[in-house]
Amino acid sequence: MGDEATTNGYSNKTSNVDENLQRQKEIDEWLPITSSRNAKWWYSAFHNVTAMVGAGVLGLPSAMASLGWGPGVVILILSWVITLYTLWQMIEMHEMVPGKRFDRYHELGQHAFGEKLGLWIVVPQQLICEVGVDIVYMVTGGTSLKNIHDLACKKNCKSIKTTYFIMIFASVHFVISHLPNFNSITGISLAAAVMSLSYSTIAWTASVHKGVQQGVNYSYKDATTSGKVLDFFNALGTIAFAYAGHNVVLEIQATIPSTPEKPSKGPMWKGAVVGYIIVALCYFPVALIGYYVFGNNVDSNILTSLQKPEGLIIAANAFVVIHVIGSYQIYAMPVFDMIESVLVKKMHFRPTRILRFTARTVYVALTMFVAITFPFFGGLLGFFGGFAFAPTTYFIPCIMWLAVYKPKMFSLSWCTNWICIILGFLLMILGPIGGLRAIIIEAKTYKFYS
Repeated sequence: MGDEATTNGYSNKTSNVDENLQRQKEIDEWLPITSSRNAKWWYSAFHNVTAMVGAGVLGLPSAMASLGWGPGVVILILSWVITLYTLWQMIEMHEMVPGKRFDRYHELGQHAFGEKLGLWIVVPQQLICEVGVDIVYMVTGGTSLKNIHDLACKKNCKSIKTTYFIMIFASVHFVISHLPNFNSITGISLAAAVMSLSYSTIAWTASVHKGVQQGVNYSYKDATTSGKVLDFFNALGTIAFAYAGHNVVLEIQATIPSTPEKPSKGPMWKGAVVGYIIVALCYFPVALIGYYVFGNNVDSNILTSLQKPEGLIIAANAFVVIHVIGSYQIYAMPVFDMIESVLVKKMHFRPTRILRFTARTVYVALTMFVAITFPFFGGLLGFFGGFAFAPTTYFIPCIMWLAVYKPKMFSLSWCTNWICIILGFLLMILGPIGGLRAIIIEAKTYKFYS
């Protein structure tokens, strides 16, 4: 009798475990990050380009104007090298535990820092980054639509508020945000990556066509020492924002199939290198030629400085709109995954289409509302770039690497990581100071919802 009870108890426990595993499998197959694992290496290439080359590239000539030739060129190159190195680290760490994949940034953080501390270190930073980018892209999309309207319709046209253009841009996301996962937005991401290369090329070729402006000045814009320093800080944040694809790297790698013989890091790294070459082709010509042509008179968005040839600039703004539609989705997908995970795993909602529709619609509406309320493009780049992107892109991967692999003190790996950590920490402290000042200056003449 006792043996029978023990057997029944054991079978009940096994049954419960099986039920839990089955439920977990169903949830994983429903969540956007883990639902599809059949991506190719080139998916990684254009997802990375779409994630990285965005609104940031248009602000680089303005950042150069605040940094000057010497510091500007050094910081641009150094950022490219450091962020490629930290990207490689994250790709390597994705499957460092045999038989396990860290599909999300916070899962890697939990492995490196512990269950609770890892969540507290990574999740707030990642959310600030991803939600911050989506807000900035709402502003960028709306501003670019307004630029198209203003350039195409100069006579007998009523002036329309930026607010309405942001709402028009948001209306697209109220529809496409309901695509289930990364692989379902592959077409949008590919179009966005092509557009980023296209409008970057238009930006620097149109600058070359315009020629060096008469009386061009390469001195710092602000006359006061404090102004120069704070502009310098804001430019650091702008550059940090430009190299900001790491928040979605593990989530992109999670979509690539993996076996012990052919781990996902091979195709992922191949795609990342191709993506980074495209990033260099976009960033360096725009930053250097834009600054060379306009000097310190360049606008915080290079396309605003380029009014002619009109047809080409209208096309460039249209490409920006298409690109930031894709970029918004790339950054929103991990946020959707977090929201839906909490709703289903913690709050025990059933994983249904209605739940997904409601959660994603509310998210798009919130980012639209914040973008309409605070449409300060230049200041937002510097503030979010320094405050959120510097940690997740420049130094948190290095800290994780040191915590997990524990390289020998003063070895090449140890020194390289500590240099990245120190530079990234300085960027995190200084960038938001300049960005906040830029927001305050723009806010002085701004009327809400005007």
